[in-house]
Amino acid sequence: MRLLIAMMKHETNSFSPIPTPWQRFIDWGAFQGADVVKAYRGTAMPIGSYIELADAVGAEIVSPMAAEAMPSGIVSAEAYKRLTDPILEAVAKGGIDAAMLDLHGAMVAEETPDGEGTLLERIRALAPGLPIAVTCDLHANLTRAMVENCTALIGYKTYPHVDMHIVGRQVGQILLDALAGKVAPVMAWGNRPILAQTLRMGTDDEPMKGLVEAARAAEQGPILAATVFGGFPLADMPDAGLSAIVVADGDAGAAARTRDRLLDQAWSQKEVFIYRHEPLEEAIGRARKLDGGPVLLLDHADNCGSGGTQDVMTVIAEVLRQDLPDVAVAAVWDPASVEQMAAAGVGSTVTLSLGGKTDMPSIGLDGAPLTVTGKVKLVSDGEWVCRGPMYTGVTVMMGKTAVLQVGTVEIVVVSRHHEPWDLGVFTSVGIDPRAKRYLVLKSRIHYRAGFAPIGTATITCDGDGVTTSDNELLNFSRLRRPIYPLDRPNSWKI
Repeated sequence: MRLLIAMMKHETNSFSPIPTPWQRFIDWGAFQGADVVKAYRGTAMPIGSYIELADAVGAEIVSPMAAEAMPSGIVSAEAYKRLTDPILEAVAKGGIDAAMLDLHGAMVAEETPDGEGTLLERIRALAPGLPIAVTCDLHANLTRAMVENCTALIGYKTYPHVDMHIVGRQVGQILLDALAGKVAPVMAWGNRPILAQTLRMGTDDEPMKGLVEAARAAEQGPILAATVFGGFPLADMPDAGLSAIVVADGDAGAAARTRDRLLDQAWSQKEVFIYRHEPLEEAIGRARKLDGGPVLLLDHADNCGSGGTQDVMTVIAEVLRQDLPDVAVAAVWDPASVEQMAAAGVGSTVTLSLGGKTDMPSIGLDGAPLTVTGKVKLVSDGEWVCRGPMYTGVTVMMGKTAVLQVGTVEIVVVSRHHEPWDLGVFTSVGIDPRAKRYLVLKSRIHYRAGFAPIGTATITCDGDGVTTSDNELLNFSRLRRPIYPLDRPNSWKI
């Protein structure tokens, strides 16, 4: 048996000013051929599960491409071609018995608003009968092209995404069982017009907690897999929003009924998917009154894990203004400041125009650096391995990295974007996050993977940035309408 195993992942923020050329995939990790298996065997990624399954059945692995980039703006035409051409060429050569694809589900490229659906359509055109298994992120914007051009599709059930390995194995096994004639997968899918806030999709919280529990409970009898996708609201494309898909063993009716129950449950809780705001000054003031630590302060509007610039200084400036003690910050993206600190040397005192290097025209916000004076504590290559429950075993490359101490605030400054979901963002540069009173994290929910176990309290800080949790600030042009909460339901037909 010959199995094509490939990965193509990018969560596209249509409002982000950060470009997405091919180099951005190289920076995070782009591999071909034998290097794919070498990079991902033994990791807790869907592609890692696929490799395990292939090994278990003695299959030959064809691995044309495995690439991922941190979320950012629209993927360039060149990058999309470099991602998809090797996969399509491998399919065109023939001799492939099945394909297992590790995708995201919210890629918007210059040539298509549905990066994954377009890839699957092209694969299906080359190999009409090829069995295809697909994993998608919980934030996938599910489309007809994705569903109609694969055999079985599943999504993560956890946010933070600590079950990637589990769902990869689940859908991969469904595909292998289908090849063996043990099951006959059929799928039912649909959506509801809910543009949910990413900050309200944590699966330890309602409403996603109950939806995930319902999906898991449904996976018995003829139901092989059930997924509710929160969707990615910052990808301006027609299908953005909440959806569900159910894979059944030959029973299309059971799949459809399960899908409808999940979607009806989501619609009944639509108001809970909307985040309620608090003035930043009040949020930091509340944090100041808390005893013990570490208290987790989420700079969620500037989360590079959703396409943020990671250099907006609004929340950090307020932390400094209110003189919070014993703080560590992860992380500010500012390659120029890193170079200045490296040139000055460890132990030197420097004055920097930190962050604020990036304008955000989509929300009418100009970059605003913050002038700070502090001590260079450390300079490193920024390379380390995730040891927590998310991206376990994957090497992180933050680029040249420096730590600046401003009073009692230690700021990790990086040359490549990286969302703090693992303690390694601090420990790799000599900071013990457990010992801090406050941790400022440019994250929304993924921080929970590494930091929830050590945090004594969590406060969301409504700063500025293109990952804002206020969709009213965004100018959607491709999104289907009407959609909640941008439009009110009244007498909609659902």
